[in-house]
Amino acid sequence: MAAPRTRHRLMRVQVLAAGTAPAPVSPGLGAGPVLDPPPPTYDGWRPRAVLGADSPGGLLLPPAQPTAAWMYAPRAAWVDDDLVVVADTGNHRVLVWHGVPTTDGVPADVVLGQADEHSEGPAAGGAGPENGMHLPTGVLVADGRLVVADAWHHRVLVWDTLPARTSTPPDHVLGQPDAASVEPNAGGDAGADTFYWPFGIALVDGRFHVADTGNRRVLVWRDGIPEPGRPADVVLGQPSPAAREENRGGPVAADSFRWPHAVAGTGAGGIWVADAGNHRLLRWDRHPDADRPSDGVLGQPDFATGSEFPYVPQVGRLRFPYAVTTCDGAVAIADTANNRVLVQRDGLESLDPVAALGQPTLADNGENRWTGVAADSLCWPYGLHWHRSAHGTDLMAVADSGNNRVVLWERS
Repeated sequence: MAAPRTRHRLMRVQVLAAGTAPAPVSPGLGAGPVLDPPPPTYDGWRPRAVLGADSPGGLLLPPAQPTAAWMYAPRAAWVDDDLVVVADTGNHRVLVWHGVPTTDGVPADVVLGQADEHSEGPAAGGAGPENGMHLPTGVLVADGRLVVADAWHHRVLVWDTLPARTSTPPDHVLGQPDAASVEPNAGGDAGADTFYWPFGIALVDGRFHVADTGNRRVLVWRDGIPEPGRPADVVLGQPSPAAREENRGGPVAADSFRWPHAVAGTGAGGIWVADAGNHRLLRWDRHPDADRPSDGVLGQPDFATGSEFPYVPQVGRLRFPYAVTTCDGAVAIADTANNRVLVQRDGLESLDPVAALGQPTLADNGENRWTGVAADSLCWPYGLHWHRSAHGTDLMAVADSGNNRVVLWERS
């Protein structure tokens, strides 16, 4: 078991789409020592439960053998009134909790992609892609169906009912001709029905979206989760289904992507796309029915800018934003390389958050605040899902990848 785990260490900087990962930054670089920072203000948000690694004050590696209670570099999470689903990316599996935990360390009820809770390794530890996953990075539940972006198998998996037993196989495979095939773009050129590193998935206003990261585009099916083999209705970010160049082979623009990684609704008939490699979010004010330029941008001064900003300070800036989630028009952004989640209540034209979960101020960006792991600190958060419960409480699942855990935050 030791070799696979060592090979996939430092996933937060290695498993990036279609490019060279940013190097880890030494604590304190450009910022000096952190002395008595002001207490964080989170606009009413607070951690409710920690799933995975605990918070002992220092960063922990996961155990050599997985359990149903520990994770390794999780990159996506889903929460609603009745369940939690996590892409436990480094262990090549998906974990399901029936019921939303209110205490730390609760083990998952179901493990998918491995034979049991103690197994790990790509393709079920070598048993084959028919039985397992390779770096799953996206999860969602819709009308009782579970959908998983099995990124490095270049496919999307669909269960018609939420599995109640460990190692339940999926009912459908999208993007590949069969459950045994795992080549990028199904072994050929890109098409409207193939994937290359599909990292993010979303169902928005009845439309199914795939952030097809390695092909630098977003695919859209207008009528929900498609049947296997059905091509997308819209290819967003490329001039044709066969094109896959970064930023359309030219400069950064309103209609191009570098690493599109996640999609969310605006709450007003449009979508957000987290274009992580260009350090920005793009906004379409109405659902695009064809490839067209976006209507707005957050994190960059204009549509033509895609460069990374200097390391500090980070007010009004984004560094590798890998996830976005919304609730009633409010937006939360996983500002991954800044080790924070930005929460913005309203306003679409500029980055103006009311809170930076995980940091003492909007200017700070240290891994675990350069102090130690705490329930409210973050280290490379990659995935988010915001849900308003039937009782009016907001829940947000944060895949805190560098800390090998998912933290459930709540706001009354």
